[in-house]
Amino acid sequence: MAVVYINSPHADDIRRGNLFRGDLYLSTPTRNGVALIEHARAMIEEAFAPRAPETAQYEMAVEDYAALLGKLKPAFIHHPRCKDLIRAILEEHGADPEKTYFDVPKLRSSTSDAYLTTGIALAFPPHRDTWYSAPQAQINFWTPVYDITSDNGMSFYPGYIDRPVPNNSAAYNYYQWNKTRASTAEMIGAKSTRVAPGTTAPIEGEDARYVTGCGGFTIFAAAQLHASLPNTSGRTRFSIDFRVVNIDDLRSGAGAPNVDAACTGTALRDFMRATDHARLPEDLVRRYDSGEVGDGLLVYEPA
Repeated sequence: MAVVYINSPHADDIRRGNLFRGDLYLSTPTRNGVALIEHARAMIEEAFAPRAPETAQYEMAVEDYAALLGKLKPAFIHHPRCKDLIRAILEEHGADPEKTYFDVPKLRSSTSDAYLTTGIALAFPPHRDTWYSAPQAQINFWTPVYDITSDNGMSFYPGYIDRPVPNNSAAYNYYQWNKTRASTAEMIGAKSTRVAPGTTAPIEGEDARYVTGCGGFTIFAAAQLHASLPNTSGRTRFSIDFRVVNIDDLRSGAGAPNVDAACTGTALRDFMRATDHARLPEDLVRRYDSGEVGDGLLVYEPA
């Protein structure tokens, strides 16, 4: 049985162990979490002006909307203020910044009523992040940018943390995915050619949904089975997520069980230390790498 902890005082090592077993942690908004949200809102609202971001989809051609996101999302992801705020958020949650490595935060959008669900606004089917070449020791932090409802957030299936699910992750190679990242804004509808791992059979049982505050975080293991809900709220959902690993877990081999991931490559080269943005040692990364690079890119470097 999975346990959901709310504003838990657990030390980071205890929390990570519980997350690897399938538990979830929820936190109410923190000072630096709210600062990250305010930073994101300022960038989003400037990009969509004079339209309201949550309803702009009803006033724009889908191609123009995708092109706008194609500029907005990288600008946010690689903004230096985001890196500073992530370190502060990790410290608020008790993580050791010397041992914690993070990937740049992702700004996500989920439009309503299937307006745009591919490419730059991919609607992720039920999946584990470990099917996308994430390490089993990865932990995810997720927060909404604007208020969410039970119809436009995420769904979780905690009972599957140690239960295999039929999936197509064997078709996914992280380095090939990196090759296509620069052109995601052009992938609309039938033009989308990216392999997005997901389940290939129905999931048994009901999902769990958590409606959290902006700047508060849902924290879960990368191996947790979850999905973006089909958005029927009438408003676009914007959210931020970032991923972290603790170097001690990588060295010891700690993490959630790998019960069904068959993807190749590793995302570990994307992670940077919270204190000085140094990358993980290459010899440590290679322990987790299948070595199948081909003509792909080890690391995606945006223009």
